[in-house]
Amino acid sequence: MTLSFHAIDPVSRPFFAGEVSGIDLTRPLTHADAAAISGGMDQYGVLVFHDQHLTDEKQLAFSRNFGALELARDDRRRLFGLGNRLWHSDSSFKAVPAKYSLLSARRIPSAGGNTEFADMRAAYDALDDETRAECENLICEHSQLFSRAVLGFADFTEEERRKFAPVRQRLVRRHPVTGRKSLFLASHAGAILGWPVPEARAFLRDLTEHATQRRFVYAHVWRQWDLVMWDNRVTMHRARPFNNAEVRDMHRTTVACEQSTMEQAA
Repeated sequence: MTLSFHAIDPVSRPFFAGEVSGIDLTRPLTHADAAAISGGMDQYGVLVFHDQHLTDEKQLAFSRNFGALELARDDRRRLFGLGNRLWHSDSSFKAVPAKYSLLSARRIPSAGGNTEFADMRAAYDALDDETRAECENLICEHSQLFSRAVLGFADFTEEERRKFAPVRQRLVRRHPVTGRKSLFLASHAGAILGWPVPEARAFLRDLTEHATQRRFVYAHVWRQWDLVMWDNRVTMHRARPFNNAEVRDMHRTTVACEQSTMEQAA
C-alpha cells in the first residue's frame, strides 16, 4: 500500500480536509509515514482515515507519534459535554492548548452526530484589512466557565471556578511549520484584555459568525471505524445533535502543543 492524501472537496476546499489511504493505523507507524501524516496535517488541517479498527491501546500508540498526550481530568461530564455542540478548539482553556485531536468512531447513531470543522486560516485570510489589523495584537481570555455559561450553566463550585480560571491566548496565531496565520477562536473565549466585556463578546461573536460561514466548513458524516484527526491550531469544530436513545461511542486522544500562544508570539 502507498500512503496518499487527497482533498475531500477539491473544488470548494482544495486545501482543507483531506482523505488518507494506503495505511493501516493498527500497525506501528514508520518514521517516514509519521512525517508524511504531519505534513498532511499542515496542508489540510483535518485528515480522515476510513476503516481503521483501532483499540484504545492502538489509538494511543498512533497518537504518541505526534507528541505528548494530554491527560483527561475529572469533571461533570454530561454538563460539560454539551459544550461540544458549540464551536471550539480543544483545550484552548488551558495555558498550553491542544495540538492535534484524534477521534475514533466505534459505534455511531443511525442519523445525526456529524462533526463540523471550520478552517481558521481561510477565515483569517478573508478578513478585511481593517479587521485583520484590529485582531493582530489582541489577547483573549479563555475558560470553560464562559462556554458553559452560554448554555445556561451557572452553578459552578468554588473548586471548578479555581480549576477553570481564565487563561490568556492570542487571537491571531502563526503556524510554526507553514507560517500561515489563523484566528484562534472558541466558545471558551469570553473576554479581550483592555476591552469592556460586552464589546469584546460582540466582537468575538462577529468573528465566529464570519469564521463559520459554510464556505469555510467541512461537515464530516461519520462511518463506523473512521479515525478523524485535526489540528486545533488552525481549526474550530463542533458536534451535531443525534437521538440520545442511540449510542454514539467515540474515543478521543489529544496531543498537546509544545508551547502556549503567548510564548510562541514572544
